[in-house]
Amino acid sequence: MRVLLTGSAGFIGATVARRLEERGDEVVRVDVMLENAHGAAEPPAGTHHLDVRDAAAWPDLLRGIDVVCHQSALVGAGVRVSDLPHYAAHNDLGTAALLAAMHEAGVDRLVLASSMVVYGEGRYACVEHGVQVPPPRRREALDAGDFENHCATCGRPLSWETVEEDARLDPRSAYAASKLAQEHYAAAWVRQADAAAVALRYHNVYGPGMPRDTPYSGVAAMFRSSLERGEAPQVFEDGGQARDFVHVDDVARANLAALDAVTGEGTGRFAAYNVCSGEPVTILDVARLVAEGTGEASGRRIEPEVTGGYRLGDVRHVVASPDRARAELGFSAQVRPRDGLPAFATAPLRA
Repeated sequence: MRVLLTGSAGFIGATVARRLEERGDEVVRVDVMLENAHGAAEPPAGTHHLDVRDAAAWPDLLRGIDVVCHQSALVGAGVRVSDLPHYAAHNDLGTAALLAAMHEAGVDRLVLASSMVVYGEGRYACVEHGVQVPPPRRREALDAGDFENHCATCGRPLSWETVEEDARLDPRSAYAASKLAQEHYAAAWVRQADAAAVALRYHNVYGPGMPRDTPYSGVAAMFRSSLERGEAPQVFEDGGQARDFVHVDDVARANLAALDAVTGEGTGRFAAYNVCSGEPVTILDVARLVAEGTGEASGRRIEPEVTGGYRLGDVRHVVASPDRARAELGFSAQVRPRDGLPAFATAPLRA
């Protein structure tokens, strides 16, 4: 198939492009080369240096395209109020402009990179009072070292359960709000344009080619950087936050499965899928696994330091259910975190 791939020079986009070309697909690469993600780098050979917000100005690129794989986005937590216009511009306006240009060009298939951040908090239950939706954690409780969510009736700490795709959506940052808006634009486009789209809700992605020490870096890369400096990784809260870490090679495999699915079905359908390993780990586990890989390479093991610090707005637990992606896309992750995270400790990163 002929795929237009936005964000093709990025961490995930470059891996998707490579996998597509390895199986014989034609890839039209587009990237705006945001400095926060790429530094002052020039676009790689064969990459169109273009902005999706200007998609109406490049109809020639969409001619003959079978499906668009939309990876480009401004990422990160968006902790400052002043960040809001940047997320709205790159993610929301960019997606809307791309969808409008696709419709004009007669391209009616889309795979969209979304994120687990659209869920906000994960799914929780009390052993006595059942499933609950906790409010944001209070600063006073976090200051006192109480990091768990509690039952509104009995006050017991809530246990986490896996989050399915039809869970309540509750974005809690500028980035999260923009990712949910991208999904809403895609769903509206599907109805208005008689098209089809798949949104892939990535969980915590790591692997070779990840950016080093930028707002685009994940916590695994930050732990690795600390270890490379000979410093203990700093783990927030008590380290018990449950997450799902998925390898970038598995994310690329999920994209290929989604591209095949969306081009092989009829129009009028929007579907979202978790992209995850299916093997939850705690943040402290992540730090220890990366430290294990660093120690094997250097002969010196550095233990993580649990600081008790926190970031207001962080969620306690969010762990995905892999069931729908397995059943409908035929996707299951192949890289287990207990194998991939130690290997990540010495994998090549981008500056």
